[in-house]
Amino acid sequence: MRTVKEVSELTGISVRTLHYYDEIGLLKPTATTEAGYRLYDDKALQRLQQILFFREFDMPLKDIGTIMDNPGLDRNQILEGQRKMLILKKERLERMINSINDILKGEDKMDFEVFSKDEIEALYQSITENMSEGHKEIFIEHYGSMVEFHDEFVKGAASEQVQRNFQKVVEWYGDKESMMKAVKEQPKDVEIMTAYQRRLGKVQQKLADKKGTDVNSFEVRELVGEYDFVSKQLYQMKDVSKLMLELAQCYKTDAKVREGMDSVYGKGAAQYIGEAMEAFYHR
Repeated sequence: MRTVKEVSELTGISVRTLHYYDEIGLLKPTATTEAGYRLYDDKALQRLQQILFFREFDMPLKDIGTIMDNPGLDRNQILEGQRKMLILKKERLERMINSINDILKGEDKMDFEVFSKDEIEALYQSITENMSEGHKEIFIEHYGSMVEFHDEFVKGAASEQVQRNFQKVVEWYGDKESMMKAVKEQPKDVEIMTAYQRRLGKVQQKLADKKGTDVNSFEVRELVGEYDFVSKQLYQMKDVSKLMLELAQCYKTDAKVREGMDSVYGKGAAQYIGEAMEAFYHR
């Protein structure tokens, strides 16, 4: 058992921060002495280590607590997810360091890439190989030819903003390999894709019709569960929670998205659907 001061010295976390983690229920002490001093055992230190891993990604403390207290996740699952996220961050930092080294050498270069040129080419090949002839005709009509679409795709994918978008998508899938695999395995048939999207739209309408119902009620959670299931099929993801939580935030805070959804599903629909999704994934 270690005191707060000893834990602080061991981890570099301030005593005040440890007290705060206790206050919000993120890291409770294992025991408290008669004098009121907090004591921590090795299990508590393991939890603190996981908290610090999550903090590496600037994740809000509330979200960290929600993830770690999810009964459906075990310690190995959490650590595996953290490992993948840290590898992505490590790769990103290494590229930034190399870019800074180039600048110090007098080479005015900046590197924002998440995907290399070879990976962008592979991504293009995966996308076009899974395109139906109808899809290709649409791109040819828009760009003039598939060659011109290729050039625009590669050029656009190398831009800073698109690379950052790639980074976000990679985080949703867990790693680049999983994302590339999902692209290859997505349904080729336009009708199948349309059917998935139509079903998602119907679920959203059903959720909107429940507006005013407790978001934690069985009927609402069942609908979000259906939304989760269909989204996994559509996006070829094993876990869509990160994507869904970002969508939920978007439904609640993005004025244009709210306006668009409310115009289709009724006033207040976007806010309610967002709250229902958050309740489902944070429980």
